[in-house]
Amino acid sequence: MRILILAAIAAVGLSGCVVKQDPPVSDEVLAASVYRHDGPPRLTLFTMINNRTGRGAHSSLMVNGSQRVIFDPAGSFRKGGIVTRDDVVYDVTPGLADVYTRFHARKTYHVVVQEVDVTPEVAEAALQLVMARGEVADAMCANSTSEILSKLPGFEGISRTWYPKNLSEQFSEIPGATRSELYEYDDGDRFKALEAFDATRVKENMAANGH
Repeated sequence: MRILILAAIAAVGLSGCVVKQDPPVSDEVLAASVYRHDGPPRLTLFTMINNRTGRGAHSSLMVNGSQRVIFDPAGSFRKGGIVTRDDVVYDVTPGLADVYTRFHARKTYHVVVQEVDVTPEVAEAALQLVMARGEVADAMCANSTSEILSKLPGFEGISRTWYPKNLSEQFSEIPGATRSELYEYDDGDRFKALEAFDATRVKENMAANGH
C-alpha cells in the first residue's frame, strides 16, 4: 500500500503540482488585500489538463464569499505584488483571476473551469476552510481540494482523491455546475505569463473603469 501511495504522489508531482515557499505576509498586508467581488457566492474549480496525455496536472479552487480568494495548493502562481499566505491567493480581482487562468493555459496544458453558485453560508464555510488549511505538501493539490469540498453542505458526495481529473469529474456531478475550457498556445513556460504582470497597474485600470 505504501508503494502505491508513493507512486501516486510521484505521478502527480511530475505533472506540475509543486509547492513554492513564500516570504511571510504581514497581517496588515493581508487586511489591505481583501477584494469583494459583486458576483454571486460561487465556487470555481480549476483543473489543468495535459494536452498530450489528457491527464490532470493541478487542481485549485476559487471561492467568492465575503472576499474572493484562490486556494492554490502546492501551486506556483507567485510573484511580487501577488498577495499569498500559505497556499491562498488574496485580492483576486477580475484582472488577477484572468491572469491566474491564463498562467496555466499554454501549448502544453489547457484549463477546465467549473463553476457552481452556492449559498452565502456555504461560500463562507469554504472560505474559512481554505484559509485555515495551511501550506499543502507537494502533489497533494487534488487531495487537499477534494478534502475541503467534501466538508461543505451539498458537496458531501465528493470523495478524496489524488487525481485532479477525477476531482473534476466528481465536481461535474454537482447540481448546477457549469464547465468551460481555456486553450492557449503561447510559450510552454508558464512563468512568462507573469513577467508582464503588474498588480498596481491592474488595480489602477479597474479603478479607472469604475470597478
